[in-house]
Amino acid sequence: MSSPRDALKQTFRPPIVQRSVIVAIVVGTALNAINQGPEIWNGDAVNVWKLLLTYCVPFLVASYGSYAALRTR
Repeated sequence: MSSPRDALKQTFRPPIVQRSVIVAIVVGTALNAINQGPEIWNGDAVNVWKLLLTYCVPFLVASYGSYAALRTR
């Protein structure tokens, strides 16, 4: 089992961060389309705070998943 510090270092290596960013883009875009689709399609104002959080949450979940997997090795 890796130490939490070693797992954290590995979690923020470029290949893992890149994968988390891809997950955030795909999942965040789908969720934004679901949650704010009408506003986006009609050109109305969107809630920027929600828009940003909708990308941050999948990034954090994917990163945590990597961390947890690396920690149990």
